[in-house]
Amino acid sequence: MKRREFVGAALSSSALLLTGRGTSAPQSKLADARIDVLLNEPIGTIAPEIYGHFVEHLGGVVYDGIWVGENSKIPNVNGMRKALIDALQKTKPGVIRWPGGCFADSYNWRDGVGPKKDRPRRPNFWLDAGEWPKGAPDGPWKYDTNQFGTDDFARFCQLTGSQPYFAANLRSLNAKDFYEWVDYCNAPAGTTTLAEMRAAGGSREPYKVKYWGVGNESWGCGGNFAPEEYVVEYRRFAEWVPRWGMNLAFVGSGPNGGDLSWTRKFFGKLAEKGGFGRMWGWALHHYSWNVSQGRTSDWVQGKGDGLNFPLEEYYELLAEADRVEKLITDNWAIMGEFDRQHRVKLVVDEWGAWYKPGTELHNTHLLGQQNTMRDAVLAGMTLDTFHRHADKVGMANIAQLVNCLQALFFAHEDKFAVTPTYHVFDMFAAHQNGESLRTLVAAPHSNYLRAAKPATLRGLSTSASRKGNQLTITITNPDHAQTRDTEIALRGARVKEIKVTILAASDVKAHNSFANPNAVTPKDGRATIRNDGTVTYSAAPASVTRLQITLA
Repeated sequence: MKRREFVGAALSSSALLLTGRGTSAPQSKLADARIDVLLNEPIGTIAPEIYGHFVEHLGGVVYDGIWVGENSKIPNVNGMRKALIDALQKTKPGVIRWPGGCFADSYNWRDGVGPKKDRPRRPNFWLDAGEWPKGAPDGPWKYDTNQFGTDDFARFCQLTGSQPYFAANLRSLNAKDFYEWVDYCNAPAGTTTLAEMRAAGGSREPYKVKYWGVGNESWGCGGNFAPEEYVVEYRRFAEWVPRWGMNLAFVGSGPNGGDLSWTRKFFGKLAEKGGFGRMWGWALHHYSWNVSQGRTSDWVQGKGDGLNFPLEEYYELLAEADRVEKLITDNWAIMGEFDRQHRVKLVVDEWGAWYKPGTELHNTHLLGQQNTMRDAVLAGMTLDTFHRHADKVGMANIAQLVNCLQALFFAHEDKFAVTPTYHVFDMFAAHQNGESLRTLVAAPHSNYLRAAKPATLRGLSTSASRKGNQLTITITNPDHAQTRDTEIALRGARVKEIKVTILAASDVKAHNSFANPNAVTPKDGRATIRNDGTVTYSAAPASVTRLQITLA
């Protein structure tokens, strides 16, 4: 088949999806999808920080999730749950963001340092949230005891092999408080009073915290600012903070979803005084939650169920997640109008699925929800998107780490389990620090009904990266029913050997629980290397796959 005939046939059946430059060669009659990996067209290095996490004092994230206390019978390291530390280490987390979220702009860092017996108890920002499960008791999740503070979080990052990313309180504290928090964390041993306070808390050497968020969602819970107002506050916080020879990375509070005017107005004002030297990243938040209500011809925004969902909600949630690619490219273009050298990177520091209450594993887990193969597919598609834009995305943080939203872990008292999303992070960790490569994809779209009208979703999501002679390709098939028989062609190299790992289940609602923690786990798969060097692989329905290829 000639290329023109192939492209015409593909377009006529809504089957062609291209990612990157160039053209895709026709696939074999035995395959209905093709992936071309262009080894001579690198995009950029995949930052380990893209595999970041988010810890907020929200429901059971900190208390019951991470923090169990030094005197707990639950195995712990200095009060922190050992099972979680051990499992998280395996995924090579690049960075962890703390203490929020909306909680950050109500938090005084001084409450969480010093002797634990002297720390104050404060009402949590989420105390009056309407989403609390019925019968949720009082406890540290409602009245924060501050037993988990700056030193504890910094040690948690050290134990898990990650970097800390602090979110500063811009709404209810001032720039001097921020200055002193940086002093407490980073001042060399013995140099300042706050360095001596840190040493008294058990940490003589500085934490060397590089990443600092200047506020959170400053268009909403972080102050309800206009972008022009937030610029003034950002400058106040970011100027003249002590650095002690470090290259501190400040992250600005970016737009609410697709509010491009926030980005344009902020960058326009910041450019007036050449402020890009004081900014490393621009935060973007995107949650997936759009579903139909009433299953009528009307379509409204809302949150569906995390476990019992109809097929149209399965697809619509994934379609909503896929929007992050356009948010990245649209914001990047606007940023480039003012920051022509693109010194500022995008930071997607809150992303993931968000469902209505009802599937949480315990009633203290505010915004807790079950985690199914649908969430694994969402994670695979999203991480692939970040890889394909490795030149733009410098960091990303899934929300949240444990017992909340699209968590990697469930924990309550002595019970602990990992979710399907955890397995995706574990499988995809091989991409970290690899050189992202351009890929071309041709695959049939998945068809579904959106408000009783035909809609489509990309047929396959993929990304590829290289480290020397090691090539990693990840493939996510979002179609709930169709296997995608796929040809994979490497342009610029040949395959020596290949290893396949697949995460799939017979039902998109399959999930792990305390009672059945291994219901969804990765398994070895199989791919074939043909005589012409092409790899053939069958991507199962609603599956996430990693191919690890040794190049000849």
